[in-house]
Amino acid sequence: MRPELVEFLLGMLNRDLLPMVPSRGSVGASGDLAPLAHLALPVIGRGRVRFEGVEMVTEEGLRRAGLEPVGLEPKEGLALINGTQAMSSLLALAVLEVRRLVKAADLIGALSTEALLGTDTPFHSRIHDLRPYPGQQASAANLWNLMQGSELLESHRLDDPRVQDPYSVRCMPQVHGAVRDVLTDVERRLATEMNAVTDNPLVFAEDDEILSGGNFHGEPIAMGADFLAIATAELGSISERRIDKLTDSAFSGLPPFLTEDPGLNSGFMIGQVTAAALVSENKTMSHPASVDSIPTSAEKEDHVSMGMWAALKLGQVVRNVDRILAIELLAAAQGIDLRRPLRSSPALERLHESIRTFVPKWEEDRELAPDLAVAETFVTDEIEPHISDLQ
Repeated sequence: MRPELVEFLLGMLNRDLLPMVPSRGSVGASGDLAPLAHLALPVIGRGRVRFEGVEMVTEEGLRRAGLEPVGLEPKEGLALINGTQAMSSLLALAVLEVRRLVKAADLIGALSTEALLGTDTPFHSRIHDLRPYPGQQASAANLWNLMQGSELLESHRLDDPRVQDPYSVRCMPQVHGAVRDVLTDVERRLATEMNAVTDNPLVFAEDDEILSGGNFHGEPIAMGADFLAIATAELGSISERRIDKLTDSAFSGLPPFLTEDPGLNSGFMIGQVTAAALVSENKTMSHPASVDSIPTSAEKEDHVSMGMWAALKLGQVVRNVDRILAIELLAAAQGIDLRRPLRSSPALERLHESIRTFVPKWEEDRELAPDLAVAETFVTDEIEPHISDLQ
C-alpha cells in the first residue's frame, strides 16, 4: 500500500470525515469484506460519509474537507478489505467499556453491601491469597478498601444474627474477578490482532515471495468477543440479584421496594423487573456466535467465524449491563438514605452525594424511566472520578 493512501485515510480522520459502514454483511471469514469495502469507498470517491456529524455523499464530504480521492493501485483494494479490522474495532470499543464496568461493579456492589448491612469479611485479602486469581484479588481489594471507615459496617458487626451474606454479595470478588480475568485475556488477544497482518495474499518483497494463507479468518476475535459477552453478562446477572435483595424487605429489613410508604407506592419494584428483563436478554445475547458457521462464496469459504456478529451483540450486552448497574446504583443509594443517620465510608458517601446531585431521593412514586436514563448516563460518563483509584 502506498504511503499516500495511508495519509488520505489519516486526513479523513483528522478532519472528522468518517465513512458510513453498515453493521451487517460480514461473516468474519475472508475478513470483514462488506463493512471494510464501505470503509474504503471514499478512497475512490464513492459511498456515504459523515462530516462533522452530518451524513452526506462522499463527493460532497471530500469537497468540504478539502480532500481528493487518491484511487487504488495493485493490491491496495485487497489490503483495505481483506482483514478483521471491523470486528476488532468493535471489540476494542467494548473492551474499553468493560474495563470501566468491572470497576463500576465493585463500587456499586460495595454501596449495595452497605445498604444491606453486609460484612466486609469475605473481602479480606487472606481469603483471596489462597485462590490467587489476579482479578479476584483486585476486586476483593477494591471492595475491602471501599468499605473501610463505615459507620454502617460497624453498626452490626457485634450483634448481627446472620451467619453469612448471600452469594451475590459474598462472592462478588469471585464473580467480578472472573470477569476481570476474561477481560485481561481478551485484551491480550486484541493487542495481538491489532498489531498483526491479516491481509491475503502476503507479499514478502525482500524474498520475492507471495504466500496465500488465512490470517483474515476472524476466529480468535469471534471467540474473544463471545467469551467477553458471557463474562460481561455475569456482571449484570449478579447485580440484578443484589437489586432483588435490596427491594425484598424480608431479607434487607428495609421498607418494601425501598419506599417508606408501601402499598400506595411501588418504589423500585419495576426497577428490579427491568433489571430482570435485561438479564434475560443478555442470556440470549450471550449464545456464542463463533459456534455457528454458514458456507459462502460457492463453498470456498466453507467455515466462517461470525466474528462481526459476536462483536455487535457484545456491544448490546455492554449497554444492558450499564443499565442494570444504573438501576442497582439508584436502589443502593435509596437504601443508604433509608439507613440514616448512619453513614457509609468516605468513598461511598462521595458516590452517594454525587448520584444525588443527578437523581433525588425517592419520597413517593414518580416516573422511573427518566431517573434510570440519568443514572445510566452517570455510570457511563460521570463515574470515572469515583473509580480512578480502583484496581
